Amino acid sequence: MNTKNSIAFVTGASRGIGKSLVTELLARGASRVYAAARDPKALEVVVAQDRRVVPVRLDVTNEGEVTKIGELARDAEILFNNAGLLGATSLLTTPREVVQRDLDTNFFGSLAVARALLPALERAAQRNGRAAIVNVLTVVSLASMPALGGYSASKAAAYSMTQALRAELAKRNIDVHAVFPGPVDTDMAREITLPKTSPDVVARAILDGIERGEEDIGPDAMSAQVLSAWRSSPKEVERMFANL
Repeated sequence: MNTKNSIAFVTGASRGIGKSLVTELLARGASRVYAAARDPKALEVVVAQDRRVVPVRLDVTNEGEVTKIGELARDAEILFNNAGLLGATSLLTTPREVVQRDLDTNFFGSLAVARALLPALERAAQRNGRAAIVNVLTVVSLASMPALGGYSASKAAAYSMTQALRAELAKRNIDVHAVFPGPVDTDMAREITLPKTSPDVVARAILDGIERGEEDIGPDAMSAQVLSAWRSSPKEVERMFANL
């Protein structure tokens, strides 16, 4: 799917990968970008980039706010489910409510946004021939990293949801992409000590993958390597992550 002249909706757009996605979409000629975040004030820098940016207040766990986006963004053609939370670490020691918050954001929140914008995406597919959902996941969706056990579980659930949506929406000409970044230099990953990739590099790779029609996208060197290894031997990746 070509992102030029597209109308995109990006969650978690105030920083990190989301902010970079907005910038890259504009650079590639998107006609409108809905930039969504929990705090509209945090979007001021993003909105200032270009008049094509439409700021949206959106907490993906807030049912009322999610419901409103279906009417607000009736012309959306590509959904980037990028909003995410990394709170749950060890499954044995992290409080249950923290694990629940990760699931509420990373799984239930992404699903709720996809449901809310589905009518818009269906109209776009009828109008243009194609529409798309892009779920920004993580390499630990593929195999759990014990130190991030709760987060891994929430993102693995989101990957399973991505596969289910892909099959269900194929006949409606809505592509569903899964993105598996490795460590990215964002606020959310500030405690991770592994080498990190720039969010700008990741955003460009995500859009390149969409335009090439890739269902599963490894947007950095580490994730591309892990994704390749996982396709050959999921057990090998599980063992590798278990030792990190």
